[in-house]
Amino acid sequence: MRTAIITDSNSGIFEEEGRERGIYIVPMPVIIEGKTYYEGLRLSQHGRPCGPPGDRLSMTEVYYEGTDLTHEEFYQMMSERKEIFSSQPSPYEVMEVWDKAFMDGYETVVYIPMSSGISGSCQTAAALAGDYGGRVYVADNHRISVTQRFSVLEAKAMAEKGCGAKEIKEALEKAAYESLIYVGVETLEHLKRSGRVTPAGAAIGTVLNIKPLLVIEGERLDAFAKVRGTKKCKERLLIQMKESADRLREGGAQIHIGAAGSFVEPEEHTEWLEMVQEMFPGEEICYDPLTISIGCHVGAGAFGMGISRRMY
Repeated sequence: MRTAIITDSNSGIFEEEGRERGIYIVPMPVIIEGKTYYEGLRLSQHGRPCGPPGDRLSMTEVYYEGTDLTHEEFYQMMSERKEIFSSQPSPYEVMEVWDKAFMDGYETVVYIPMSSGISGSCQTAAALAGDYGGRVYVADNHRISVTQRFSVLEAKAMAEKGCGAKEIKEALEKAAYESLIYVGVETLEHLKRSGRVTPAGAAIGTVLNIKPLLVIEGERLDAFAKVRGTKKCKERLLIQMKESADRLREGGAQIHIGAAGSFVEPEEHTEWLEMVQEMFPGEEICYDPLTISIGCHVGAGAFGMGISRRMY
C-alpha cells in the first residue's frame, strides 16, 4: 500500500525540495498587518537544498529563492514593528494537500505537522483526519525545525521500504522525545507576546546584554540559562549540545545533528554553521534557516541547534 508523507513548511522543507524528495508540503502562513503571506523561500548551497542525513553543507555561496516574501522584507517589517502573527493553515489548505496525494495514487497519508505543544495545527489536523475513513494518520512527533525535518526524512525512508502508515505514525510518536533543541534569541519580546514561552522563560530579561538560552524538549519552549552577550550565548549553546549529543549516543545509538538561524545577512548563517562544525568536527551537519513562521516568535538574529536519535 503506497503511503504519502506530508509535512508543513516549519520543517524547513519547502515545495521545490518536497517535489524532489517526493514529500508533500503544507505551507505555513504568516499574517502581516492583516495580509496573509506564504513563505516559499529556501536557503541553498549552489541551488542544492539541505540534504538528507549524511550530506554536508559548505555554505560558501548562499542565496534565497522564492517570490512571496523574502527574509529581508520580513525582518524589515519586523524592525518597523508591524503587526505580525503566525497562523495555522486553514483546514481547506491542509485537506487540499492530502487530496492531492490521493489523486496522485497514494492510498494512505502520514501527516507530520509541527509539535502540538507549540501550535494547535496538529489537533486541527487530527480532527480533519476523522473524515478520511482511516486513510490519514496524523503523527504528533513533538518536533519543529531541523528535528522535524529529520523525522520527515526518516518517515519517507520507511514508506519507501514498504512500511505502512500506522507503523510509521507509531514509530514517529515512540521516538518523539528522543530529540532536543537549544535556541538563543536576542530578545524575548516576540515569544512573550505570542505566549510561546513558559512563565519561567518569560521572566528572563534582556537588560545589560543578557541573552536568553532556551530549550525545546518535548512539547514546551522553556528557559535554560541566561548568558551575557551573543557570542558567549552561542558558546554555551554549543557546549550544552555537545553534552546532549553524547548522552543520546549512549548505547551506540546514532544521531542526527542540525543547525538553524534567523539571521538577516548570509554571512551570519555561514559564521554560525562554522562554529557548529568546529564543535562537531567530522560530523554530518544539516543547516536550515529558520522559517519566517518561526521567525515571528524568535525575531532576527536567533540561532539554534537540534539533535535527534535515529529511528533505525
